[in-house]
Amino acid sequence: MTAELSRMTGEVSRSGIISGWFLSGVVALAMLADAGANLFAPEVLAADMVASGFPVELAPVLGIIILVCVVLYIVPVTAVLGAVLATGFFGGAISIHFRLGELLSPPQLVCIVLGVAAWAGLYLRDRRIRELLPFCR
Repeated sequence: MTAELSRMTGEVSRSGIISGWFLSGVVALAMLADAGANLFAPEVLAADMVASGFPVELAPVLGIIILVCVVLYIVPVTAVLGAVLATGFFGGAISIHFRLGELLSPPQLVCIVLGVAAWAGLYLRDRRIRELLPFCR
């Protein structure tokens, strides 16, 4: 009876909330690694950036954008905005690889998985998202 009531009211168990924070942490760590590479080792990314049409000089700017997305995503009050911005960033990366003819390449798949994980983690840890999606109750 309690499980049915929790399902109907959109409540998530403690383990669900912990799972949500775990998923969000994985997404944040992946994005922080990308931001770190852009900020502190852009030469590692130079060949890939040139191949995709981005000048290497933009690497620090991309790193800062990614850091802003991560901070917004992890802070509960701004998590929805962070998820929207991160999803947009992932979508941009997916479209660049698509434009390069790399359909379903590993970077595209990673971006898809991270985007889904970002929203799944947010869904589990944030009641506001669960209230927006009543069909998932």
